[in-house]
Amino acid sequence: MITREIRLAAHVTGEPGPDHFTTAETEVDGEVIVRTDYAGLAATYLELMRADCRIPVPAWQPGDRVGAAVVGTVVRSDSPDLTVGDLVQSMTGWSEYSAGPAAQYVKLDRGLFPDPSYHLGQGVTAYHGVADVAAVGEGDVVFVSGAAGGVGSLAGQIARCRGAARVIGSAGSRAKAAYLVDELGYDAAFDYHDGPVADRLRELAPEGITVFFDTVGGEQYRAAVQAARPGARFALCGSLSHQLGGGADRFPEPDRTAAEAKGVELLPFSCHHTPQQVAAWREHFARWLGEDRFVFPQTVVEGGIEEVPGAFLSMLKGAYRGNVAVRLA
Repeated sequence: MITREIRLAAHVTGEPGPDHFTTAETEVDGEVIVRTDYAGLAATYLELMRADCRIPVPAWQPGDRVGAAVVGTVVRSDSPDLTVGDLVQSMTGWSEYSAGPAAQYVKLDRGLFPDPSYHLGQGVTAYHGVADVAAVGEGDVVFVSGAAGGVGSLAGQIARCRGAARVIGSAGSRAKAAYLVDELGYDAAFDYHDGPVADRLRELAPEGITVFFDTVGGEQYRAAVQAARPGARFALCGSLSHQLGGGADRFPEPDRTAAEAKGVELLPFSCHHTPQQVAAWREHFARWLGEDRFVFPQTVVEGGIEEVPGAFLSMLKGAYRGNVAVRLA
């Protein structure tokens, strides 16, 4: 079978662009053949496109298929473990079809969520950071940076479901800030372009924050330190404010001196998860959805495989809200 796939044309050294991707045709054959229904997009993939990848996963090389998370349907199987029509998830990447041993595909429950694209959400990262790392509970005052993104839009809701007293989010526009409050249940939100972040936090959390879930870094991290109560927990998930520019400073070491002076606990964590972490998220996600306590914020882009790189670049620039997936025509 001939399929089209997206390959990395060149390592990203600064800001990514269309020239970093190419579309190619290739033949697929194996124990199982899967049609890709949804291609996942995540900011983490940008780091894997750099030659000096700074996360503990092998970087993608020029000529490689972009090995992103996808959800698809089995169309041929010689394995007793998978049958035609099964819904599966894999890291086989941005291609119309994939093939390989059955072991590289994880069978999914079609009835667990309202749509198969829900399986591509970044909830495992959000749940692990909020529940396990920061241990958010009753009475916490939580600030989430990048709260309209794929991780942040879930992190604030998870904090609320775990009993946080107040949840505050930052976003890149007033419309996104309103969306956080009106649709996702944040208690307050602000556009970080509207003046110093520290001033907004003093206004919205006058008694200080006890938890910071950070996906951005930079000014927002520094403002959170100023707003932190003694003993606050900082779950450090990412530093998108630095990542887009590339270079050695894209994962800057957080200023520990000011944090330690206030007794802030800095808790960086990995976005690569154990089966137990995946199972914990899916259990809570399904239950909260069923109880109407949770909204899954996502943007589904319609198009062919050639639309995926453009959607990825638009996501990095903040064009979408929530988790982003491309539904392949």
